[in-house]
Amino acid sequence: MTSRRAFVRNFAAFGLTASARPAQESPEDHRQYWLRQLMRLSDPVLRHLAGGTLKKSMPVETVTGDPADRRKYSHLEAIGRLLAGIAPWLEAPLQPGPEFDLQQRYRVLARQSVASAADPKSPDFLNFSEGAQPLVDCGFLAHAVLRAPNELWRKLDPGAQRHLAAALLSSRVISPYFSNWLLFAATVEAALALMGERWDVMRIDYAVRQHEQWYVGDGVYGDGPRFHWDYYNSFVIHPMLLDVLRVMAAHTRAWESFLPDAMARARRYAAIQERLISPEGTFPAVGRSIAYRTGAFQLLAQMALLGQLPEPLTGPQVRGALTAVMRRMLEAPGTFDDDGWLTIGFCGHQPRLGESYISTGSLYLCATVLLPLGLAPSDPFWSQPPEDWTARRLWSGNDEAADHALPDAPSARR
Repeated sequence: MTSRRAFVRNFAAFGLTASARPAQESPEDHRQYWLRQLMRLSDPVLRHLAGGTLKKSMPVETVTGDPADRRKYSHLEAIGRLLAGIAPWLEAPLQPGPEFDLQQRYRVLARQSVASAADPKSPDFLNFSEGAQPLVDCGFLAHAVLRAPNELWRKLDPGAQRHLAAALLSSRVISPYFSNWLLFAATVEAALALMGERWDVMRIDYAVRQHEQWYVGDGVYGDGPRFHWDYYNSFVIHPMLLDVLRVMAAHTRAWESFLPDAMARARRYAAIQERLISPEGTFPAVGRSIAYRTGAFQLLAQMALLGQLPEPLTGPQVRGALTAVMRRMLEAPGTFDDDGWLTIGFCGHQPRLGESYISTGSLYLCATVLLPLGLAPSDPFWSQPPEDWTARRLWSGNDEAADHALPDAPSARR
């Protein structure tokens, strides 16, 4: 069992400390804090799945849904979403030292976990094709492969590669809903293309072109034909659309004309997201799936990872804002149970915020806030002194430049 005691021992083993927040923080303090959150989220999932005990040990909390039904899906949700968040860090080249040692250990655990999840003979063989939900989390697992192709694909042994490819292929029996679900199917196909498997051009083409139709302006897509006030533009739409377009450029020129607009829209949405973070590190609890917590800022984190933050945003600004959000959410009492598993909630344990499709595993989408750990410690995002983010500057009385909507140029693709 992964306990809090074991978690603290792991910190010490890799030269990290769980000490109180320093009075005057440095960039190094921030990165160490993010690594502590990575360990806290990853340890229970990876250790149990690598050891074949995830189904036996992971609680499956649900509120309005059928617990027996959610147990069919929750474990794949946990590993797919967790790996989608920590994949860039697994892939990052690091210099020898405590963080490198930590990374090496988690790389092994991640590959063992993928092998365990996809092996039909494993006690933790997961559900990739029964019901509708597995398409979602095959999409997140595929996204992890796109973000760490060396560590999560090329370094798998041949048997594990065959099992993973077969598992993702098996999700094709599931038809996506007419919504952001189109992108889960597209992301699976992009991963299969990267793996050298036969991939379905229509599953990608339909998702890309339909989201072009659903673009409503100023960096925002509708989730299907209608717009919803929620964070699905960051939970799913921008991150998957961007990475599918970027990865598929190596395989076909069919969608290259979509990428410039997609990137410009994502940059604008990232600017909006940064402005949503209050001086205290809070943000509006709007829309469904709010129990994904820090996953609401996946897109802002991804733009930092890609070096595509819009002016005048800087890496240290975004680092400070995201660190503040993590502290408000992941340190709230009740966020983790006594064995280190996430609980349903937004700021602590708030079960009534869980929709029928929410269970323990789905909560691990919060790990996607950690994407900038894929940047080297020497990158300005990590190496430059802390800076106040926009809301903190404005509410302190600073005279800042006005915000402006993204102008929409006519598209020749329509």
